[in-house]
Amino acid sequence: MAPAQSKLLQPWIERSKRRLPLALPLLVAIFYLRKRLLEAAIERKRQRDRTLLTTPQLELAQRDLYKQLPNGSRELLVPNRGRVSKVIIHPTKTSTFKSHAPHFSTKSPGGGAATTAGPPPATGAKVGVNKEFFRQLSAIFKIIIPRATSKEVFLVAAHTGFLLLRTYLSLLVAQLDGKLVGDLVSANGKGFARGLMYWFALAVPSVYTNSMIRYLQQKLSISFRTRLTRYVHDLYLNPENNFYKLINLDSRIEGADQFITTDIARFCDTLSALYSNVSKPTLDLVLFNIQLGRSIGGYGSLGLAVSYVATAWVLRKVTPAFGKLAAIEAKLEGDFRAAHSRLIINSEEVAFYNGAHIEKDILNRAYLRLIKHVNSIFKIRIVYSMVEDLVVKYFWSACGYCLISIPVFFGPGASQRKLAALKGDGTSKEELESEGKSIATRTENYISNRRLLLSLADAGGRLMYSWKDLAELAGYTSRVYSLLSTLHDLNANHYQSLPRPADLNPSQPFYDLGSINGRLLEAPTARGVEFTKVPIVAPAPGMERGGEELVKSLNLKVLPGEHLMISGPNGSGKTSVARVLAGLWPVFEGVVTRPKDEDIFFLPQRPYLSAGSLRDQIIYPHSYPDFVASGRSEQELLDILKHVHLAYLPDREGGLDTRKEWKDVFSGGEKQRMGLARLFYHLPKFGVLDECTSAVSTDVEGLIYQHAKDLGITLITISHRPSLFKYHHHLLRLAGHDGAWEVSQIGTAAEHLSFQKEIEQLQDKLRDVDKWKARLAEIDAELSFTS
Repeated sequence: MAPAQSKLLQPWIERSKRRLPLALPLLVAIFYLRKRLLEAAIERKRQRDRTLLTTPQLELAQRDLYKQLPNGSRELLVPNRGRVSKVIIHPTKTSTFKSHAPHFSTKSPGGGAATTAGPPPATGAKVGVNKEFFRQLSAIFKIIIPRATSKEVFLVAAHTGFLLLRTYLSLLVAQLDGKLVGDLVSANGKGFARGLMYWFALAVPSVYTNSMIRYLQQKLSISFRTRLTRYVHDLYLNPENNFYKLINLDSRIEGADQFITTDIARFCDTLSALYSNVSKPTLDLVLFNIQLGRSIGGYGSLGLAVSYVATAWVLRKVTPAFGKLAAIEAKLEGDFRAAHSRLIINSEEVAFYNGAHIEKDILNRAYLRLIKHVNSIFKIRIVYSMVEDLVVKYFWSACGYCLISIPVFFGPGASQRKLAALKGDGTSKEELESEGKSIATRTENYISNRRLLLSLADAGGRLMYSWKDLAELAGYTSRVYSLLSTLHDLNANHYQSLPRPADLNPSQPFYDLGSINGRLLEAPTARGVEFTKVPIVAPAPGMERGGEELVKSLNLKVLPGEHLMISGPNGSGKTSVARVLAGLWPVFEGVVTRPKDEDIFFLPQRPYLSAGSLRDQIIYPHSYPDFVASGRSEQELLDILKHVHLAYLPDREGGLDTRKEWKDVFSGGEKQRMGLARLFYHLPKFGVLDECTSAVSTDVEGLIYQHAKDLGITLITISHRPSLFKYHHHLLRLAGHDGAWEVSQIGTAAEHLSFQKEIEQLQDKLRDVDKWKARLAEIDAELSFTS
């Protein structure tokens, strides 16, 4: 082996000769220890299998859902492999959101409180590896690596250490490969056998290093995803109802579930893989170039540098916009997924309408849009892959052969070999032996240099390939950043802003989400609910004409004990009043005053049943720990079920701890009565009931309303049923045109006249009962249905 090639390996070989007598006992001890550890692990697994929980035990263990810790964190109970694991969840601090908000700001340069409407940045034309990409990535890094002492830093450090170790082992393997071939050419049997022993000795740390690199890469990806997902969940599901705003009051994000699940996962996988694919080849390039430069000299090193620059320039010119293509593909994937989700949610309605053929066309159209885009990417990659393979594989291989030929044709001894070739066969025995050793040395150097060069080419190829991965990362980064920036905007009540259309009548109000001047205030319960000059406006995010005014300048006050009923035709804005009162829709003008959250409860039109036990359906949105902390008893829950005529449910379903998919178990009337059970459980001062008894019979409905009044709940009811008038004191009637409305007191002469007319109509119908019976008998006789 040449001196330049043996500097790194020769000291290690010499030390190994002296330590060989100790190596075998050490290996035996290691394998014995490994055997004992495996046996212990198997025994622990058997013990765990014997202690696995049954399904009822798992359901009972999950009853707590979480435990509140003194420091504000939560101990979440997660079912895992037949057990319940305890995971500590630390909520993101409000101060953290405030400090991160400037990095995700999309405010206009003028400092306004709204963003300019436009296409979502996730699919914009500027997606790529540029300054904006690195700015977005640095902002996300503040989330996934929040501090220098976080777990992710240690994972990156450990990953880097194993990458360095793999590079060092690659150098040793390259030189040992040359030594083996040199011993084989020179017929050195002992050296060859010793080299094989060293080869297997290097195999153990090499395979362990490769496994740990993959393991740490996956751990890093999971850690990044956990950080991002928890951060997004804390920002998405917070008291500001950002999840509702994102879906209903903003048009920048379509399919939030695709962003939160798939896009974040792809971003984290690509980022963790890219670190390995960039750092390792870069390190290999530096170290292998230094090692190879000792053999090929300065001109060879210069040739390597020129080949790198030429390759990078060519690939840069032919590389398509993979970042933008990846972002568009992710969006189309989300559209296809959303189409399936919509069908699942509305399967019964579609089945009643026999609309399967229409839905199939919609799904096929969404799928074909996705596939056409994917096929276009495949076609684009044909030319790119051809150029990439031609440059990285064949051009670099040709350059490599030229470079490793430098020591042979231009190195020391090249002139003597040429002179000996000219002399012919007149050489002595000593010269032949010397020539044989020289051939073995050249072969050894060639094999070592060739392996180094192959590793170098592989490192360069992976580095060039990583540009495509970097471009795809830019697409995923843009989508994740778009989600985070939109959530930060909505958390600060910054919405998309649109200019007033030039052709809009000056006298007509223009309601833009970027110009919200009203206020929603919380006040003591004694002040009740009050609307002061509040227009009820249906927001229209992204629409140039702005929101639609449903009710003009509403003035209304409901004090405790003064029950209010809201009626009007469909589309007049009845539910919209409740949305504004709940804070779901913005108050564009005026002031809305309402009690605190714990003193007001809303029951929406569509009953919602959560995932959990029967008890969880009654106490929602409380959890079992909240129920225990409140001091309430299960007997109280049973009494509540009696008041809503659901006392039979615990016996029918198997108890309060039974867990089922309740939306498929309950009928429509049972779902609505379960919502009323929640009202009686929470006992608010005010209850806003939006058509929540439409599937309940009138007699049961009356009993429930009377019980609510007996409990001291002030009712604000949205309904069409005149039979509910007697349970209310005031009526807000919405005209449904020109935003007109009126408030009247129930029980006036006009109201009595209205009831009298309804009674007369019912009496007229009762007079015709005998005629209907006679006609029914005639029909039965004609159809031979009589007995």
